[in-house]
Amino acid sequence: MSHVNPDPEPERTTGLEPGGSVPPGETPPAESSLPEAGPREPHVQHRGWAKAPLTLILVLVVLVALFFLAYALVLIV
Repeated sequence: MSHVNPDPEPERTTGLEPGGSVPPGETPPAESSLPEAGPREPHVQHRGWAKAPLTLILVLVVLVALFFLAYALVLIV
């Protein structure tokens, strides 16, 4: 694999001061893309919610519903 240097060459780029800085009023040179940005990641297939967290959430929902049902019954009586 070949590596492409994304930095501009100061000798051939117009508008750059010594050291590579851009003087006021000048437009800096455009960035080039990075063809080798990182390793390719394979697609990971997720299977959804695990059984334990889903069960805990459902139990919590049922307990809250029972609490409000009991509270409503106490208010009625």
